[in-house]
Amino acid sequence: MTRPTPRTPGAELPKHPTHLWNSPEPRRHYDVVVVGGGGHGLATAYYLVKNHGITDVAVIERGWLAGGNMARNTTIIRSNYLWDESSNFYDHALDLWEGLEDDLEYPILFSQRGVLNLAHTLQDVRDSRRRVEANRLNRVDAEWVDADGVKEICPIVNTSDDIRYPVLGATYQPSAGIAKHDYVAWGFARKAAEAGVHLIQDTQVTGFLTEGDRVTGVRTSRGDIGAGRVALAAAGRTATLTDELGIRIPIQSHPLQALVSELLEPVHPTVVMSNAVHVYVSQAHKGELVMGAGVDAFNGFGQRGPFHIIERQMAAAVELFPVFARAHLLRTWGGVVDVTPDASPIVGLTPYENLFLNCGWGTGGFKATPGIGDTFAHTVATGTPHPLVAPFALDRFVSGRLVDEHGAAAVAH
Repeated sequence: MTRPTPRTPGAELPKHPTHLWNSPEPRRHYDVVVVGGGGHGLATAYYLVKNHGITDVAVIERGWLAGGNMARNTTIIRSNYLWDESSNFYDHALDLWEGLEDDLEYPILFSQRGVLNLAHTLQDVRDSRRRVEANRLNRVDAEWVDADGVKEICPIVNTSDDIRYPVLGATYQPSAGIAKHDYVAWGFARKAAEAGVHLIQDTQVTGFLTEGDRVTGVRTSRGDIGAGRVALAAAGRTATLTDELGIRIPIQSHPLQALVSELLEPVHPTVVMSNAVHVYVSQAHKGELVMGAGVDAFNGFGQRGPFHIIERQMAAAVELFPVFARAHLLRTWGGVVDVTPDASPIVGLTPYENLFLNCGWGTGGFKATPGIGDTFAHTVATGTPHPLVAPFALDRFVSGRLVDEHGAAAVAH
């Protein structure tokens, strides 16, 4: 497909009204209940309204809207995945990202500044070139650049040959970039609320109402709520809910740490990622560096991790970007990522009628937000998996039709 010229909007921030949405009392029944008020849940509600005319919807969030992974990620958006199933889905999401600010009538600071995925070994080079060719077959705007090309795109990268992991080149996707994560969530929430969707915060879903093999609603900390259909978008905590129904979901939850620096002058023009040294760096609109690493090895739901992960991440970042050696760390945080055996999501039907599943996005959930909102809303509204998410059905772990994206998703993103 032909991409528009990448653009970077001005850094002028929106002036928010006092309230973008109301906090209504939950009714006793809705046509659709969405469990999880993060980016995926809010986007699903928005597209249920926009594409299917379903407005009798409740989004139920255990804390505050978008207070989980949506507020705890590093906002990278790209579609240069290896396998057809993944690149087709993420390219659809990127198409939606390009028009999302106009759709939501809300500034999300979407900036198509490009993404470099560095190669440090000959095997990295082979794998990267293979991914570029696969991307081109799927009409994704990917290209291979050598070390000089990396330096031209991002002059502050250390491309000397006397470092632990010399830069031999990189894949480059010009249309990739970043967006302001909380603005994205607020835009979806505002539009959904305007259409009559109930956004219910501080309400814990504890189980399900069932009749035989059919789900008829949810049990919550504020009482039972009936539903024609229930859509799970609870990320790492999905398995704690499906366990109530005896549905085994092959996901593991891990902490994922990230950090930001003090405000700096604009020096970093793109996004740079490295699987080998497990660090990725971009510069936000205000000027802070946003950095992340690989997931912490242990399982858990904690939103903080051990400090040695940060130390290793900073050592790698300073080696790749010597100009940042004196930058001060401002704050760190952690999210909880839900990882599947093949590093691809689980989306679609469940053994229970009227219960739909969306989880297992690992470190790729933010970039999927409009794409999964669109395709999951289709799945919930029609009862049939959208063609773009059909390959990610739960039964692939029985059939063996895996979509193994460990190579493209090995580093958090």
